[in-house]
Amino acid sequence: MQVPFLYILVVLIWGTTWIAITYQLGVVAEEVSVAYRFLVGSATLFIYALATGRQIHIPRRYYGNVIVTGALMFSANYLFTYYAINYITSGLVAVAFSLMVVGNAFFERLFFKTPFERRLLIASAFGVTGISCLFWPEISTLSLSDRSVTGIGFVLIAVLFASLGNMGAIRNNQRRLPVMAVNAHGMFWGALVSVVVAVSQGRDFNFAFTPEYIISLAYLSVFGSAVAFGAYLALLRIIGSARAAYTSILFPIVALIISTFVENFQWSMLAIAGILFIIAGNWIALTRIKRT
Repeated sequence: MQVPFLYILVVLIWGTTWIAITYQLGVVAEEVSVAYRFLVGSATLFIYALATGRQIHIPRRYYGNVIVTGALMFSANYLFTYYAINYITSGLVAVAFSLMVVGNAFFERLFFKTPFERRLLIASAFGVTGISCLFWPEISTLSLSDRSVTGIGFVLIAVLFASLGNMGAIRNNQRRLPVMAVNAHGMFWGALVSVVVAVSQGRDFNFAFTPEYIISLAYLSVFGSAVAFGAYLALLRIIGSARAAYTSILFPIVALIISTFVENFQWSMLAIAGILFIIAGNWIALTRIKRT
């Protein structure tokens, strides 16, 4: 029961963060918003750990990897994701981010000698095809001469950093480091890296005192970061990074359901076919998981 619960929790929360991120853009620089997000997320985890008596200490000999993982997963990954959404729609970002399944499988093979699973590769093909069907109207209008190419470049860089961050998380799991402690420290360092980037770029450390910005920041910090990353890294520990990354193929379904009510998304036969491809791929990827 643990795996389905964690899986659904990650998909539901991260599937709703796409629209929340759009409220973070505009007045406050991307680097500053990312720093705020993970500083609040880190503080939330530290306070919760202290209040509940959870272990928060990380041995010094392992701390370097925690810093690197935090910089990749909680800074570089999100900086380029936020940059990308300035250039292309969230649908195209979702299409590109689904490649994290392939990225995780490749880097696990490279760094940990984990063999490729034919079953998972087939599932990934189903998933990417499904997402492409969902967002085909956006993909079909893409021109190599417009700014969309820049946006896709940014999101592919984000996927690269996210997959590398997952490899650092695997190493932390192998060392049996507590997920909450790793996330609390990692988010702090991710926020610090984002602050350094903001300073180097001459960004203003302002704040948007609007309900939209404050509510979206609170949601992204507490649920989208502190809660979801805890569930995701626990999932990664149980089923491996490639299968855990398959949640990124399900995010768009949640986003589209929200868009149906908020943005009047119009369903088509191609979109329905995309949903069916994604469900089939999800079944292929997860049916052989050993329950714990």
